Amino acid sequence: MNNILIIARKEIQEGLRNRWVLAVTLLLASLALTLSFLGSTPTGNVVAGRLDIVIVSLASLTIFLIPLIALLLAHDAIVGEMERGTLLLLLSYPIGRRQIVLGKFVGHTLILSVATLVGYGAAGAALIAAGTPVSASSWISFACMIGSSILLGAVFMALGYLVSASVSQRSTAGGIALGIWLFFVIIYDMGLLGALVSTKGQGFSPGLLSALLMANPTDAYRLLNLGSEAAGSVSAMSGVAAGSLLTPQLLVASLLLWAAVPLSLAIARFSRREL
Repeated sequence: MNNILIIARKEIQEGLRNRWVLAVTLLLASLALTLSFLGSTPTGNVVAGRLDIVIVSLASLTIFLIPLIALLLAHDAIVGEMERGTLLLLLSYPIGRRQIVLGKFVGHTLILSVATLVGYGAAGAALIAAGTPVSASSWISFACMIGSSILLGAVFMALGYLVSASVSQRSTAGGIALGIWLFFVIIYDMGLLGALVSTKGQGFSPGLLSALLMANPTDAYRLLNLGSEAAGSVSAMSGVAAGSLLTPQLLVASLLLWAAVPLSLAIARFSRREL
């Protein structure tokens, strides 16, 4: 455990030195504040609190932004060390390969967690400073959105580590990471939507739809944050949530599984790899 924490601290220090933490925090905070002040005014006949609309806006932003940031942090975590020649030096110390992967993963996840907490927390602080009335249930939903955003980042961090442990060049890892982002964030949902529209939903039982949604971590995140009654009225996701058999517990479990499996495969792949 000590070795894992040492590696994690090393990654955090490098993130601070390379201004990763500051850059990601400022980016998330600026976008969160913009959405909070410019995109949180209810319009039409939708009855929803300002924080509920901020949650919908930030969750929609998270689906595109957090996976990309996580993949940028993780895609060269191992192969980059190999190309720089620092991995052999690291392995010369009494530390196992599994501890290296876990330590790096913990460090990068902490970087993303701090940036998300501070960045998105700025939106909640702004609403408090503005004296906006917010219900307790909305604050709980906001906290759950932040927590699930960190979990979504951990999922794509693990996918990035699997890529980094499997290739021999950083450029290859970067290309595959971009492909993963495009597939899960854009292409998968376009294909699923096209199939639903072309068949008019025929043949898509609630069980099959639930399985297809859990097969994409961004869809699980989307349903977890945009499928509730308050958020669903704003995001138009209530119908999809009602048509599936997925509960919040199942969605969280699927995200945890999505993080655990690729990370385990990355550890196994790196442990057998010749350097």
